[in-house]
Amino acid sequence: MEEAKEILKDNRIEDISWLCSLSESELDFLISIKMLVLQRAKVIGHEDLAEKFDLKTLRALGFILMEHLKGQLSVSGVPDQSQFSALNGSNLLDSSLEKVLSIDDIMASICSERRKKPGKRSRPKADSRPKKKL
Repeated sequence: MEEAKEILKDNRIEDISWLCSLSESELDFLISIKMLVLQRAKVIGHEDLAEKFDLKTLRALGFILMEHLKGQLSVSGVPDQSQFSALNGSNLLDSSLEKVLSIDDIMASICSERRKKPGKRSRPKADSRPKKKL
């Protein structure tokens, strides 16, 4: 149970479940938003604002930005409807709480992902000395 508390921290199980459902590109999008928030908060001297920017807030902002993008695409009169179907399939727009995973499922998902991904290998440092010619 201690491991479950470590995973959830101050987040709702619904938000963690939603996070587990995201694709790699959707996760990259959210990470970029979080990095931008951290950078801007530091620039204006309010790092404490970035600390309050939790998963629930990030989820809401991702949803709002994707809805805005959908609106901009429909206003622009883009004839290619495949873009809309791709956006509608995005889990960033999924606001339903129907597909909530149990804490055991979340832990199994996270632990299996950790086992699948190999750790970073340290590269041997290149020898900066000039090579001797034979």
